Amino acid sequence: MARYHEIERWLRERVVAAAPGETLPSESALAARFGVSRMTARHAVQNLALDGLVERRRGAGTFVATQRLHRRAGPLLNFTEDMRRRGKRASSTLLTAELRRARKAELDALSLAGDTRVVAISRVRLGDGVPLAIEHAALPATCAGVLAADLERGSLHEALTGLGRTPTTAHAWITARLATKPEARLLDVAPRGPLLIERRVILDAAGEPLESTETLYVPERYVIDATFTLNSPGSSGVRATAG
Repeated sequence: MARYHEIERWLRERVVAAAPGETLPSESALAARFGVSRMTARHAVQNLALDGLVERRRGAGTFVATQRLHRRAGPLLNFTEDMRRRGKRASSTLLTAELRRARKAELDALSLAGDTRVVAISRVRLGDGVPLAIEHAALPATCAGVLAADLERGSLHEALTGLGRTPTTAHAWITARLATKPEARLLDVAPRGPLLIERRVILDAAGEPLESTETLYVPERYVIDATFTLNSPGSSGVRATAG
């Protein structure tokens, strides 16, 4: 048996018996315990990370991975309410909250005229203190009142409702890409690690564009389930719903 397989098997037994978030021995400690090089120990840890069993946080160590949060088909909850339903504490780290000139994609998504401003809010979204996503939201300038709300502990959608603009309908599409170095640092993941990207345009109760959002999820911590319904042979297409 290759030595890293021996270390990997020992680590897997530890992970099964441990609680999410529990610290595992460092690479140097594993190297000393099994009498191998740090490179061999790193190989074993990387295999567990690829399987989603552990999380490696730069400068902090290796931890037993938290169970992935699944968002299933059904009513779309805002992040704060989603965490409450799961029994978790929602919080945010506010990166920016400002009025700035709208970008082309934001003008199109919000049906705004050129050379106008938007409310731009960027936050790291956390569940029980674990970073799950980075969220970039753009709102019409008429919603500038939300800048006075507590956007780290409170809900943006609740603040919008308080302004008389209730988020009602969301149109979303999902892609993926690799994390940049700043994004990896904020999410406590490896540089150039995969991210799940969800873009949304949210309408208010009057059907007016209210919010354009790009959310970058850590797929090892948060996943979006989809249910596909196949039509019978000879029919015109495939229907799909996603949570």
